[in-house]
Order: sequence, then structure tokens, then C-alpha cells
Amino acid sequence: MTLTPAPEPVVPRPGPAAPPAADGPDAGPVLPRAVCEAALTALLLFLIVTAVRWLVGPDPGSAAARPAVLGGVVGILLALLMLSPPGRCSGGHLNPAVTLALWRLGVFPGREVVPYAVAQLAGSVSGVWCAGLVWGPAAGRPPVRHASVRADPAWGDAAVLAAEAGVLAGSTLMLAVLLASPGGRRVLPYAVGLTTALVIGVLGPLSGGSANPARQFGPALLAGDTGRLWVYVLGPAVGAVLGAWCAEWTGLRRPPR
Repeated sequence: MTLTPAPEPVVPRPGPAAPPAADGPDAGPVLPRAVCEAALTALLLFLIVTAVRWLVGPDPGSAAARPAVLGGVVGILLALLMLSPPGRCSGGHLNPAVTLALWRLGVFPGREVVPYAVAQLAGSVSGVWCAGLVWGPAAGRPPVRHASVRADPAWGDAAVLAAEAGVLAGSTLMLAVLLASPGGRRVLPYAVGLTTALVIGVLGPLSGGSANPARQFGPALLAGDTGRLWVYVLGPAVGAVLGAWCAEWTGLRRPPR
């Protein structure tokens, strides 16, 4: 489900985690970085809908392989977006829960959490909408449904909430460890991409494997699939706070801003 100043990427995100933006007053105005977050999130969601449209739409076969393939695709996309120039500018969070986690870890200014989250959610909606324009009715019809994730019917709200929170708590601890050293920061985009791929591949068929409010926000709105949207928004946020608390308890967290 990224510290250093603005030109460097700092931590990651579509999936469970992402990189932190620049750390400190010399990071520059928040608006250009929030715009980068919106554009990156829009591109990520556009590509996710595109991947789901071609993995699920045309061929009803090979269903067992789809979560693993989609997870690999999203993980690679996430790492590339984090390493891109806009990702280096904003930190490439692409996930409101990651932004929240980075703030609680003390590596992101609290005053910029809301602008980043708004930009990420707006990017989610616009990316899914653009995918609908490009792919037409096929993007909105079942089984694609704008790539809105759905849990297995056997999974109730509490189980999905716990899974979403658990993924973000673990991801936040991973961020805390990697951000503690320059070497860890360098491998962060790849670690986040790999973690995202594993979460989608393993939890996708069970809880939905979103671990990112922006991942589900746009798809759920455009698909009219908002019944469990609160779970996919609240779960990662709770996990981010819980993971930061665990990092503080273990001595990994810097004081929050």
C-alpha cells in the first residue's frame, strides 16, 4: 500500500503502500506535488481498469491465474510510477492511507495530509472515468465493473476490515524499517511493488486485496458499488495508525510533525 528533500523519491502506492514526499520546509509548495499525486493516481487507476478489462472481460477462462497476473502488473506499475519524475516530485504515495502512515511516522507534514488525500481520491475518480471513455461500455459491465473490488461472499465486513487494516499495519512497519536507512530508501519502491503484488495475488480472491482507499474509491463510485466502500476506506486508515503506533512502541518511529 514513499527522508529527503523534494527531488528524491521517498516512499510508495495503488496497492498497500507508497513513498513519502519531501521532508521539510524546503519541499516547496504543496499544490504542484498534490497535482503530481492526482495525475499519478489517475494513471494508475486507468491502467488498473485497463488490465482488469483485458484479463477479465474477453476471456472467462484462466480465472485462477488472474489475481497473480493482476498483482504482478499492478506491482510493477506502482514501482515505475514511484520512480518516475512526478513520483520523485511528490513522493509517489498514491494512497491516502500511506500518506497518513508517513505523517504518523514523522516523515511527512501533517498540514499536507488532506491536500494529498483529496488529490489521490480525485485522481482515482478521473482515472476510472477516462478508462470508461477509452474502453466504452465493456469497462462498466460485469465482470469488469470499473475494476471495483469485491470480497468473497463468505467474508463479512469485520473480516474485510481486519484484512485491510492488517495489510496497512504491516506495510507501515515495513516503511518504518526501510526509511530508517539510505539503503532501505533506495529499495523502497521495489519493496512496495512486491508487497502490493503479493497482497493482490493472495487476498484479491478473499477480501478484495485493495489496501488503498484510492484504489477502490473511483471504481466503487462509478460502478455504483458503494455498499462496502466505507470498509475499504476505514480499514487501511486504521491499519496505518496502528502500524505507526507499533513502530513507535518498537522505537522505529520519529516524532510526528
